[in-house]
Amino acid sequence: MLSEERHKFILQQIQRDHKVIVTELCESLNVSMDTIRRDLKELEKKGKVMKVHGGAVSPNFQYPFQQQEVYAREQKQQVARKASKLIKNGMTILAGGGTVMLELARMLPQNLTGTFFTVSPLVALEAAQRSSIEVILLAGKLSRHSYICTGSSVISQLTEIKADLCLIGTNGVSIKNGVTDNDWEVAQVKKTMIKSSDESALLCISEKLETVQKVQVCRLKDLSYLCTELEPNHMNLKKYHPSLTII
Repeated sequence: MLSEERHKFILQQIQRDHKVIVTELCESLNVSMDTIRRDLKELEKKGKVMKVHGGAVSPNFQYPFQQQEVYAREQKQQVARKASKLIKNGMTILAGGGTVMLELARMLPQNLTGTFFTVSPLVALEAAQRSSIEVILLAGKLSRHSYICTGSSVISQLTEIKADLCLIGTNGVSIKNGVTDNDWEVAQVKKTMIKSSDESALLCISEKLETVQKVQVCRLKDLSYLCTELEPNHMNLKKYHPSLTII
C-alpha cells in the first residue's frame, strides 16, 4: 500500500474516532510500527494530526478542562525549566499536580525514555502529548480543588512503586514547618510519593517561601532539591542551603 493510501486511511479514522492507535493501524494496514510512526510524523508536519503516546488525535482535540489564566506563569515556567534538568533518560518519575507541574510536562523532551507516573489527569495528558515517555495515571478520587487523584487506592498504588525522582509542588514551605498543604488528602498522597522515591524535588515560586498551611507534608530533610525561579545564591534562599540542594 502506498503512503498516500495509508495517510488517507489514517485521516478517515481520525475523522471518525478523533484518534488512532499505532498497534491497531499496524494490524489494519499490515505494516510495521516504524512505518505507522513515520506516517503519523509526516501527517503531523502537515498539521493533519497531533501525535500522542501510542497514536495520534485530531489537531482540534481539546482537553475537557482548559485553564485560561495562570498566575505567575513566567515564574512557574522558570521553575519548571530548572526542574526538568533533573530528569534523565530511563528514570521512573513520580509527579504531582498543579500549574508548575503542567508547565514541566510541556517541557518534557520528545524522545524521553522511562516511566512517568502522575496523580494528575491534566499533567498526564500534557506529558502523553509532548513526549514518548510511558505515562501512567494513578487514579482515585479526584479532588475538585486541586484536580489531583487522592484516596486509599492512590496510596496503595504508590506504595508499590520505587521511583528515582519525585516532583511535587506546594502551598507552603518554611524552615520551621517544612512543606505544608491546605488539603489533608492531597498531603497524604504527597507524603507517600516522597517515601516511594529515592530523591524528591520541591517545585515552587518564591512567594511560597516561609508560608505555612494547616497540614504538614514533610520536613525539609526529607527532600533532596528545592527549585524556585530565584538564582540559587539569592539571599531569600540562603537559609535553605544547609538542608537542600538549591537549583
